[in-house]
Amino acid sequence: MNVNSRQWLWVVLFVLALRLSFLTQAIQGDDPYYLYGAEHAQIDPLHPAHAKYYFQGDLVDMRGFPHPPLNAWILAVPLAVLGDVREPAFHFRYILFSLIAALAMWSLARRFCEKQLLATLLFCAVPAFVVNGNSFESDLPFLAMWMAAIALFVKASEEGSRWVLMGAAIFGALAGLAAYQSILLTPILALYLLRRKRRPALMWAVALAAPAALAAWQLFEYFSGGVLPAAMLAGYMKSYSLQSGSNKLRSAAALIVHVGWIVSPLIVFFLRGPKWRWITAGACGLAAAIYDPNPLFFVSVAAGIFLLTSLASRDFLGAWVLIFFLGAALVFFAGSARYLLPIAAPVAILVVQRIRSQIAAVGFALQLALGLGLAIVNYQHWDAYRQFANSLHAPGRVWINAEWGLRWYLEQNGGVPMPKGQLLQPGDTMVSSELALPLPVTAQLAPVATAEIRPSIPLRIISLAGRSAYSSAGGKELLPFEISTGPIDRMHAYRVIERTPELTSIDGKNADQIIGGLFPDGWMSGEATVILKRSEHGGMLRADIFIPEQAAARKLTMIADGVEVAEQSFPKPGTYTLAAPAPGDRRSVTVTLKVDRTFSVPGDVRELGVVVTRIGFR
Repeated sequence: MNVNSRQWLWVVLFVLALRLSFLTQAIQGDDPYYLYGAEHAQIDPLHPAHAKYYFQGDLVDMRGFPHPPLNAWILAVPLAVLGDVREPAFHFRYILFSLIAALAMWSLARRFCEKQLLATLLFCAVPAFVVNGNSFESDLPFLAMWMAAIALFVKASEEGSRWVLMGAAIFGALAGLAAYQSILLTPILALYLLRRKRRPALMWAVALAAPAALAAWQLFEYFSGGVLPAAMLAGYMKSYSLQSGSNKLRSAAALIVHVGWIVSPLIVFFLRGPKWRWITAGACGLAAAIYDPNPLFFVSVAAGIFLLTSLASRDFLGAWVLIFFLGAALVFFAGSARYLLPIAAPVAILVVQRIRSQIAAVGFALQLALGLGLAIVNYQHWDAYRQFANSLHAPGRVWINAEWGLRWYLEQNGGVPMPKGQLLQPGDTMVSSELALPLPVTAQLAPVATAEIRPSIPLRIISLAGRSAYSSAGGKELLPFEISTGPIDRMHAYRVIERTPELTSIDGKNADQIIGGLFPDGWMSGEATVILKRSEHGGMLRADIFIPEQAAARKLTMIADGVEVAEQSFPKPGTYTLAAPAPGDRRSVTVTLKVDRTFSVPGDVRELGVVVTRIGFR
């Protein structure tokens, strides 16, 4: 067996050891949404993105999901074979994508540096590769297609093989069906072609494979379903204000932080470079320290800036880093570490070219230890959701007020995702998480069970403290990860109990008597429900409202204890009162107001009706 064969085998064995250690990893992060698409593919194989599901209380269409359907199709195959989601079997199949990415990296490293094995191992030790390769999200399938497309394209340009070039086209097209950011593949491959003497027209066509496949899918969806997925995605982005200027700036800052940890900062600081790069990196680090004096933030920003200024260049690998990073800063809004996996390969190759093997080996060991530590903490986090969901044996209906893995496992046990404004009835059970995007609830609740997630390893990818930007830049700080022993999350199960109202008249600030749909600022959604104490002195049930100029509603309906008691149309904006006697003689009265139309404003995801200034007996 020659040296290259042995190296190829070492790469395969390393990846297998890495992935087989986490075969029982629980469903995590955005995994459930991809699995919803896979489930829908069982009944409509060509349109997995036509799945609909609740996200943060809103019913959304997966055609507006920020990823094309390839990953849903990938998940649909084992689901069709096994009939259910079995974590070990699914993870075992997903090892294929880690192997493709690693072997493509080895192929590129053979072309661009002499220490190909060391560069490949450094690539495989990137924390995002170690951690996110254990999920069912699209990151590793996309990385595999991206890396294979580039590796085969480079190989075809050297060997002139049409079969290899065809493989590059296929993987490029698959990358286009895996992620929108695949369009950045075209300028990277085009730049490689421009640096070659021979530029066959067919290779230019292959460089366009990713955007061509993405465009073909968009048109297919438009002509078969009447909707352009990119347009629907843009609508959701606007509704949730995801592409706001502040989000983009925080995301770009977080990406700089994560660049510093593609390889260990220890390696970065051993790179040689002009003094101006060190001065620039130090100045940016000091500026970052003013924003956040945490030493980890300073080191991360300085390492990220130095790495970018050192590696970004006109040659192919340097341009690959620069093009993708600038594209990521422009496109993304969450600033997650996994978004930079497509530049881990050129970074690893360029770094190995410029430092001694002993230093690179030490950096590999440090990165692998960090990646495994984060992966273990990540495993314990999502496994705690699985255990908590399986430990609950609640009678009656279970409402799920959480996202991510906790939602998935509760759904498997019969729970139902809770829509916004859902009226919870006495006897229902509601399960929530302090971290997993819970909705505000105004029902009267009695605690049934609680659990805290606190792994023993003092590392955190995400936590209640909100200091880590590893998964999202939306927290309080922008650290690459958090060094802490604090809790990651707390989970709660509550029983909904009968309310005992104390007030006969309320406004939006009396949350204890608001069942749903009435906000603290007085705005109501399309439907608002409250509970009132019946006045001992009688009196009419009155709703005082204000219809602003921008409001679309013109008709208001009042329902008391399930009986419609009043309905009135209003000719124009202004202040009005709707009044009616309350039926029955119960001590409490449940009152619902409905409007005929709602509207929304930029930056506010709520559906708004009218302003309720007061409602009650007067």
